[in-house]
Amino acid sequence: MNSVKKFLRGELSGWKVLELVWLAAATAVILGLSIYWKDNLISVFAALTGVWCVILTGKGKCSSFIFGIFNTVLYAIVALGAKYYGEVMLNLIYYLPMNFVGFFAWRRHMNPENGEVVKQRLQFSKSVMVYALTAVGIVLYGMVLKKLGGNLPYIDSMSTVISVVAQILSVKRLMEQWVLWIVVDVVTVFMWAVHFMQGGETVATLAMWAVYLVNAVIMFIRWYREAKKG
Repeated sequence: MNSVKKFLRGELSGWKVLELVWLAAATAVILGLSIYWKDNLISVFAALTGVWCVILTGKGKCSSFIFGIFNTVLYAIVALGAKYYGEVMLNLIYYLPMNFVGFFAWRRHMNPENGEVVKQRLQFSKSVMVYALTAVGIVLYGMVLKKLGGNLPYIDSMSTVISVVAQILSVKRLMEQWVLWIVVDVVTVFMWAVHFMQGGETVATLAMWAVYLVNAVIMFIRWYREAKKG
């Protein structure tokens, strides 16, 4: 019980007014659009848990992975309905177990003063190598999705492959994750916008990814300032 109380104190500490305003505003956007467009409950809860997850990740809080566990399952259901098979496989096969890995990995590197994870960044040569290998993976996985008959296979592949690499960087507490998350978010906003314009009823999911994009830009700036070179 004491360990739970200690964990909760750490998660609730260190928040600034603007950060709380951003969390509240992002939540309000998701709920407002969902109510207006009469979105289904699975999409709404997938969007809410996803938004809370990425904002808490940017804040460096371990609870981000707890919300991530719920988000991966719910979002996979939404993506399955849209025939984005890469997104389904990414969430159930990869993100779900990685949320458990990330939770315990971050717990070993928390700053007791502010309750946030200790942030790091790669040397320039290593970051370039990571980006190059990611590009190769996008092409190869896109070919697989095309044969499976998926919707927008190379766009789906770009979102999926970059997300895999970004999640690894996230677990390792590296600033470079936010560069990749920005790319993922731009691509995925486009992907869900296409689905919505084709008659899909997943406006909560589209709004979720739009919030992800704004959050990624904000957190890139923050982590770049705070991260130490590894």
